[in-house]
Amino acid sequence: MSNTSLGTALVTGASSGIGATYADRLAKRGYDLVLVARDAARLQSLADRLTSETGVTVNILPADLTQRADVRAVEKRLREDESITLLVNNAGIGPKGALLDDDLDYLETMIELNVVAANRLAVAAAQALSERGRGAIVNVASVVAYIPERFHGTYSATKAFVLNLTQAIHSEVADKGVKVQAVLPGLTRTEIFERAGRSVDDLPPAMVMDVSDMVDAALAGLDQGELITIPSLPDNADLDAANAARYALGPNLSHNKPAARYGVAAA
Repeated sequence: MSNTSLGTALVTGASSGIGATYADRLAKRGYDLVLVARDAARLQSLADRLTSETGVTVNILPADLTQRADVRAVEKRLREDESITLLVNNAGIGPKGALLDDDLDYLETMIELNVVAANRLAVAAAQALSERGRGAIVNVASVVAYIPERFHGTYSATKAFVLNLTQAIHSEVADKGVKVQAVLPGLTRTEIFERAGRSVDDLPPAMVMDVSDMVDAALAGLDQGELITIPSLPDNADLDAANAARYALGPNLSHNKPAARYGVAAA
């Protein structure tokens, strides 16, 4: 069981970047931690530092979330460790180049991590936390979920999946004591670019957010009860308007006849 009243946060992709920053901020808030990533040495180094600096209990769970057996091991921890009150579902990889230039095997690996693993862990956490009657799930998506025409198609699609999944889970757990949040960063200064063979320094500096600022804003959004947090969005009314336009489509998305404008419905 957790040693703190906040409980334990399980963070995936925790060895660097966004995940490691979440781990740092949550430890400083007083959460015990379970850190998940492939690199056991980096996880242990981070765990040792956070324990020394904050006094919280930090356990590591090395796992490659492109491997389904490893995903199930993390799922088992989520279900069986009743101290867990927060999942930060962050692990993911980005594209190496343009969609039509990319390797299909790599794209399938991206889907395994960004979609299959993210889905299994989010749903497992929603089931477990609903039974416990408290907790939160943070799913890290991306602003490209809203602009697929301007970015890599498969990556954008994986992040749109995460966004839609989060909204759907929220509709089922909101009355069960479980908070859900989709975090949609823009360009963020992390290792994801170097891993894809690119450099963040090649991007316009005015568009690249420091990872500490991004995570701090995301946690502020969680504190404020936001379902969707876009750290760089100046006015949340713009997001509200986009959602209102989407909801307005609802009454006409399914009828028993095609729209008259197609001229194909029988009289």
